[in-house]
Amino acid sequence: MSQKKLMGTQVARALDNIRVIDVGGFHAGPGAAYILGDLGAQVVKVEEPLRGDPYRGLTVLQGDASVVLPGGRVIPVETANRNKRGITLNLKKEAARAVLYRLIEKSDVFVTNYSSTTLKKLGLDYDALSQRNPRLIYGASSGYGPEGPDKDRRSFDSLTLARSGLMWAAGEREFDEPVGLVGATMDQLGATMLAFAICVALFHRQRTGAGQRVDVSQLGSAMHFQGINVDMALLRGRGFPRHSRTRTKSVFLNTYLCADKKWLALGEGQQDKYWPQLCDALDMKELEKDPRFATSRARRENYVELNALVNKIFASRGREEWLQVFKDKACGFAYDRVNTIEEAVKDTQVLENQYVVDFDHPALGPVKLIGFPMRFSKTPCAIQREAPEVGQHTEEVLLEYGYTWDDIASLRGAGAL
Repeated sequence: MSQKKLMGTQVARALDNIRVIDVGGFHAGPGAAYILGDLGAQVVKVEEPLRGDPYRGLTVLQGDASVVLPGGRVIPVETANRNKRGITLNLKKEAARAVLYRLIEKSDVFVTNYSSTTLKKLGLDYDALSQRNPRLIYGASSGYGPEGPDKDRRSFDSLTLARSGLMWAAGEREFDEPVGLVGATMDQLGATMLAFAICVALFHRQRTGAGQRVDVSQLGSAMHFQGINVDMALLRGRGFPRHSRTRTKSVFLNTYLCADKKWLALGEGQQDKYWPQLCDALDMKELEKDPRFATSRARRENYVELNALVNKIFASRGREEWLQVFKDKACGFAYDRVNTIEEAVKDTQVLENQYVVDFDHPALGPVKLIGFPMRFSKTPCAIQREAPEVGQHTEEVLLEYGYTWDDIASLRGAGAL
């Protein structure tokens, strides 16, 4: 079912009636809560009065890239906080904490990426909240994990890339320096892993009735992300070497610059099987049985010469021409275009699978947004609402949880909201 068809309809979703309280900032914690919202959970985002989530104060991210939209909305906020209703609570005030406790007593999940010191000070640690709601799933996101000498250190996306070794998994071997990834990728990975862990804990609670604390860190998520490379280092004493376009010993595992300055990638493991097809497609049939290249071993031994030949051939035509050649010749080897992010978000395959979806944003109008990496035949994911403004739904939510208008006025007078 398409996102457009979902809007304005009542469709069962996997986490319908699951209540989530999100007390966090930036992305790693709030991002997990938005994923739960995509799955149908009712998410309430708690922010400081006036200032709100620190994300709201960003104007640029990762260098000089502006993230501000018309009307002052901020792209990272829109990404991390869709499908939520927003309330404000000044958690330094006892009256505000009492409000949060009432919400916790009637909720299923608490999500946070605040430091353990801050949570303890505010009375929001696991022991305090589980006493009020033993069935609560307490999802905690951290930079470095709940144990060890650096458990309380501040960490951000780029530091996770650094500490986990991922900066040495990207980039060309010839450039002996660490390479970062843009777009807060580790924040998103940590958020995804936390959402997954919370869903597992909810499943366990359904069977046993017991809540529990769930800990996910960005460092742990980044190590998991590199599972094969980590085991390579553990079992062989060293990880995989960085890729090198000039030194790769397989023409089937490389990227190629085409005549239109766009890139194409080959990624085939069954090299001897498809060597004749590649020779035919590249119009180099004379090399198929050439003793220098006829077997995978021979090609490895003569990789420098073969790489030069293949690079020159790919540079003679544009990328789309090559893709058409491969299609016309029904090539079975694995290949694809190397998209820029601007190309990827317009890719037909991306759009058809709802990895990017249409959304009618109340403030921005019709837009496209990041979609869903998973698909359910009976309980589809959906974007039901945009990210809230600071405190946009405070009265609405508190009334649902049993407060009266007089109660709300009193809380505002006390500086709790």
